[in-house]
Amino acid sequence: MGLTSRSLFYTVTFGAVLCVALMVWVWPRLAGRGVLPVLGRLGSILTTQLAIMAALLLAVNSWGQFYGTWGQLLGRVDKAPVNVNEMTQGAPYATVGASKDGLVQPAGPQGIDKVGGIPRGPAEKEGKVQSVRIIGQKSRAINPAFVYLPPQYFQKQYERHRFPVMVVISGYPGGIMNLAQHLQVPQTAGTLLAQNKMQPTIIVMVRPTIAPPRDTECVDVPDGPQAETFFTKDLPDALKSTYRVGNDPSAWGVLGYSSGGTCALELAMRQPDVYPAAAALSGDYKVGSDPTTGKLFGSGPDAKQRQREHDLIWRLENMPVPRVSVLVTSSRKGEKNFGETEKFLKAVKQPMTASSIILPEGSHNFQTWRREIGPALEWMSQQLTFPQDTADKPKQ
Repeated sequence: MGLTSRSLFYTVTFGAVLCVALMVWVWPRLAGRGVLPVLGRLGSILTTQLAIMAALLLAVNSWGQFYGTWGQLLGRVDKAPVNVNEMTQGAPYATVGASKDGLVQPAGPQGIDKVGGIPRGPAEKEGKVQSVRIIGQKSRAINPAFVYLPPQYFQKQYERHRFPVMVVISGYPGGIMNLAQHLQVPQTAGTLLAQNKMQPTIIVMVRPTIAPPRDTECVDVPDGPQAETFFTKDLPDALKSTYRVGNDPSAWGVLGYSSGGTCALELAMRQPDVYPAAAALSGDYKVGSDPTTGKLFGSGPDAKQRQREHDLIWRLENMPVPRVSVLVTSSRKGEKNFGETEKFLKAVKQPMTASSIILPEGSHNFQTWRREIGPALEWMSQQLTFPQDTADKPKQ
């Protein structure tokens, strides 16, 4: 039986219930004193607790898809590089970073000082990771972020260039530390730059929710948090006011894992004039309400239509297809989104283009996503324009 199969879960759950019933039944027989009754009581307690714990762990794993197969649970995983499959053809600014009164403000370390592999040497040789907070003028949200600036950003020959931007979004309830520590986005980008597999790019690492602990799913909630507005208006405005970034959408892309991947696809397909390129690692293809989100689409007669418009396969079948490029990832074994990924890829049509990374086996965890993040960054880099234009030399 597979690790995520219902038959295994039902069998273990039945076993746990049976253990509880048997312990209640035999407990009076184990009430005596002596070595054997004591060992019997200890054995029955231990067996029952292990059975209950196994059932709970299987339920949690089934919900989160953290391990898709027995091999992954036991550490027998394929760590070979993965390939991207092409599915279809076809204002004044500061020199570096943030100011106290700007839309991008310096923040405390936010844990970045504890992450290994982060550039800490000369910025013109290694690049730099800044810990900041983004101020949303329209959404009135304040979101923490890490900003990776490549070495070229600090080099004299690039001082008049504007750089492309990747917005990288974590899953929910994870935060920006997951992007630096577990997904290793800045470390991987630095390696790819050194290998000339990626062009110099500014990477902005953010979380998907703008109103924690609520899961806002990058949606503009009626009479609630305006997450889509933050990502499509406030975030670009803040970055353009602070860093040397491209003004044209061809310099902008969005990438994420899990619910952050869902956000990436939603933002690109709903706002192609902001993000014409998106990559989703184990993302979903529609957004729905649950206890963590609350009513994302409001109530009344328009709520169903608002929710329908966040179903990306429905959009491809019923609305004008946007001119965007997307990359999606999944696994044939171990990922619950594989079937929907196939449906999404089949629904894509011109002028939209789609590429994919489909692993033979993988799970909904960082072990899988770390295999995919390098190829995803390379793919995204190929979609973005650099240098986009020549910027006036900033005042010092």
